[in-house]
Amino acid sequence: MFLPIRDDNPHNTMPFVTWGLMALCVVVFFWQSGLDGRSAQLAVLSYGIIPADLFGTAELDPIITPLPAWMTMVSYMFFHGGWLHLGGNMLYLWIFGDNVEASMGSGRFLLFYVGCGVIAALTQSVAAPGSTIPMVGASGAVAGVLGAYLILHPRANIKVLMWLIIFITVINVPAWIVLGFWFLGQLVSQAGADMGKPGVAFLAHIGGFLAGLILIFKMRKPGVPVFGKRVSRAFAVETRRASARRGGGSVPPSGPKGPWR
Repeated sequence: MFLPIRDDNPHNTMPFVTWGLMALCVVVFFWQSGLDGRSAQLAVLSYGIIPADLFGTAELDPIITPLPAWMTMVSYMFFHGGWLHLGGNMLYLWIFGDNVEASMGSGRFLLFYVGCGVIAALTQSVAAPGSTIPMVGASGAVAGVLGAYLILHPRANIKVLMWLIIFITVINVPAWIVLGFWFLGQLVSQAGADMGKPGVAFLAHIGGFLAGLILIFKMRKPGVPVFGKRVSRAFAVETRRASARRGGGSVPPSGPKGPWR
């Protein structure tokens, strides 16, 4: 098993927008979790983006469309389909969002995040304009953050947790490898996806990522460099036997940031 847990990029700003976006997603998810089954399904239908509603290709029951269709291109980003969906998005936003926010400032970062999410939604929706399957999740917007990070810090190292039977290993992997393989995975998964069935919106991920790659050049602060240098040694490894953790030991943090910074 392997999982990105942090990066090694220091910065001197407080990522208030990143934290606020995460908090809003978590609060909305807890609200969703407190609903009964029918109400939870209605919430997803009401606040998720439905391509057929957006493009007017199908007549939907007014009870499930309380918002104008264009507004769901924003509201869908704050709803999630489960704990893993939420957790994965929030982990990636936590790791990569602070540096991207620092590169452009809080106000621009908020516009960037929402813009990438909207572009992601349109990418998925244009490919299946008659679909009545709702799409929810911050994945498209977070993908935009990943794309921006790749341009800003391709040689930064991502601390990746690897669990190999009895060993827990943390290895430094360059961001261009971590994010490059993530994007390749989206392309491969989309090639085998059935747009007519519910599932992961891989096209939204692709659209959001490409939007982030492009928008960062215009939205970063003047003087903020791209393709930054590395700050630690690539492929450095820390290893502890998993059995040692029974006594309360843990993998020691490496670099300037702990797992949750």
